[in-house]
Amino acid sequence: MKVFLTGVSGQLGHDTVAELERRGIAYCGVSSAQLDITDREAVFTALRQYRPDAVIHCAAFTNVDQAEDDEEYCTAVNAYGTRTLAEACRELGAKLLYVSTDYVFSGEKNGPYEVDDPAGPLNVYGRTKFLGEQYVQELLSRYYIVRTSWLIGTRGKNFVKTILRLSEDHDTLRVVHDQFGSPTFTADLAPLLVDMITSDHFGVYHATNEGGCTWADLAEEICRIKERNTRIMPVTSAEYGAKAVRPGNSLLSKHSLDAAGFRRLPDWKTSLKHYLTTLNESAS
Repeated sequence: MKVFLTGVSGQLGHDTVAELERRGIAYCGVSSAQLDITDREAVFTALRQYRPDAVIHCAAFTNVDQAEDDEEYCTAVNAYGTRTLAEACRELGAKLLYVSTDYVFSGEKNGPYEVDDPAGPLNVYGRTKFLGEQYVQELLSRYYIVRTSWLIGTRGKNFVKTILRLSEDHDTLRVVHDQFGSPTFTADLAPLLVDMITSDHFGVYHATNEGGCTWADLAEEICRIKERNTRIMPVTSAEYGAKAVRPGNSLLSKHSLDAAGFRRLPDWKTSLKHYLTTLNESAS
C-alpha cells in the first residue's frame, strides 16, 4: 500500500507519519510549504506522480477566529482544496480519508452527536469543513470522513501547552466553562486513521478520546497533574470574547466506530497524563 498524506507539519500529520513508519507502510507526506492545496494543477500533478492507494487529508485552515476575517482563503483550503483532492482520488481510484471537525454541529443537542445528526455549523471554519465533507461524499464512494475535536499533539501549539506556559507565572487564568467536548490526543488518533485506510470500512466516523469536559475542566486537570497553584477562573464564552462562535456541546458519539469494529480511543484523562510525560521527556 502507498499512502499520500497532507498536513505533515501539523500535530496530527506528524503523528500519522510516525504511525505509517512504525507499520512499514510506504508514504509520501507533504506540508503546505511543499504543496499548495489550493493549486489544482499542483495537487493533480503530485498525486499522478505518486499514484497512492489512499490519501489521508490532514491539512486544513484551523485558526477558527482568523477564519472569520479570511473566509475566502479558509474556504479555498478547507472546501475547494478538499474537493480537488477528492477529484484526484476519483481519477486514480484511491481511497480518501478526510479529517473533519466537531464544529460542523451547532452544539444545541442534549447529548453526544451521532454521525447522521443534521449539521449546523456556527462559524466559518465549521461551514468550510462541512462543505469539504459534502464534496467528498458527492465525488467518492470509497471514503472515510473522521470528525474529531480539540486536537492535542507534541508538534506546534495547543491548549495544553498554553496552560502549561501561562501557569508558570500567572496566579489566575480565565478559561471558558460553557463549551463541552472531548480532548483528542493525536498519538491516539493517528493509529486509528491508519487502521481505517488499511480497511474497506468506508463511511462517516466520530473519533475522540473517551469522556468529556469543558476547557476549564481540562485546564484544572493540567494544573492538578503538574501541581501548579494557578487558580482557574471559569468564564462564559461571551465573557471570554472570542471572535468566532463555538458550539456549547460538541460531544461525539462513537457508535460508528463500534459498528465497524474499530477500537475506541482511551479516556482523555489517561491520555493527558501520558502526553504530559511525553512532553517532559522531550524537554529533557
